[in-house]
This record gives sequence, C-alpha cells and structure tokens, in this order.
Amino acid sequence: MKYVYPHSIDNGGGEMITFVNFIPGPDGGMLEIENRVQPGSGPPMHVHHLQDEALTVIEGKIGAQVLGQPATFHGPGETVTFKRGVPHRFWNAGDTVLVCHGYATPANNLEYFLTEIYKSTKANGGKRPSVFDGAYLQFRYKSEFDLVEVPGLVKAFIFPLILFFGTLRGKHKKFLDAPEPINHE
Repeated sequence: MKYVYPHSIDNGGGEMITFVNFIPGPDGGMLEIENRVQPGSGPPMHVHHLQDEALTVIEGKIGAQVLGQPATFHGPGETVTFKRGVPHRFWNAGDTVLVCHGYATPANNLEYFLTEIYKSTKANGGKRPSVFDGAYLQFRYKSEFDLVEVPGLVKAFIFPLILFFGTLRGKHKKFLDAPEPINHE
C-alpha cells in the first residue's frame, strides 16, 4: 500500500495520528509519527510484536503503562519507549490535548493496520472497530499485533465464527488489497 505523506487518521474517539514520513530501510523502514490525543483518550493495552515505538511529549501529559507494571507519567521533553513484544498502553493523563512526536520501526504493516482500525472505529461511533473489521484485522495480522484486552477464547473461537459469517456476507471485500502479514516466528 502506498501512502502520501503526511497521512492523518482519526478514530472519532479522541485520537489522531499523523504519519509524518516513511523512511525506507532494509528491515521494514521507519514511520515518523505525530499523535494528538484528547484528555482521557488513548489506545487499549496492545503489543507490537515487530516494532519498537517511542513517543516524545511536545505538549501535555502522557500516562504510560507496561503490562503488570505501575503507570508512569511524563511531560514535555520526556520520551516513553515501548520495545517490541512488550504489551503496553498510553493515554492523555492531562487536561489539554496531548501532542507527541515519535517513531515506530520497523514499520512493516503498522500504518495499514492502524489506518483500517481507525477508519472502522470512526465509522462505528469512535468507541471500537466494527466486530467484523476488528476480528479480520486482529486475525490477519496476529503475527504482528495483538490487542491484549481481547480474551484468548474470543480470538480462538469467536473471531473465526465472525470471520466465517462475515465473509459469507462479503464483508471481507474491502480488505482485498490488504498487504500480506509479516511472520515474525
């Protein structure tokens, strides 16, 4: 998938990401990112199996948490780094818009995945992606990304049923140009 930069996405629930630039590299390249997050908003606990991610606070206050550890809080000029394979979340812990600049590397399918998740979330009222879209993207890119808050039984049994019946109804057709997942195992 080819994007023109800057490329902005908005989930309708208080989060906007601008993919400022893509820097090609031999191992999947690097995405330069700007996040704008409304107070109280932020992604759920998730993991990037392949990407390292860093966010430097430009304005506001970020709350950050690695699974199983207490939350930390950071202000302007401070950087939060999340290593690949480590479940984490972040949110706007202040009263004003949180603005962060950062990167994710290697980029691989991160931009596609987030673009589609945000598009579906926005179309679904800004709370979460549609059930089919969430199941499809989570299942297709499970080697790259995982939403930790979705129970394993749902991923193993419910998602396949949602995918089967959704595919019968043709809901998968909007993802026909989806890039191939990267296998990290």
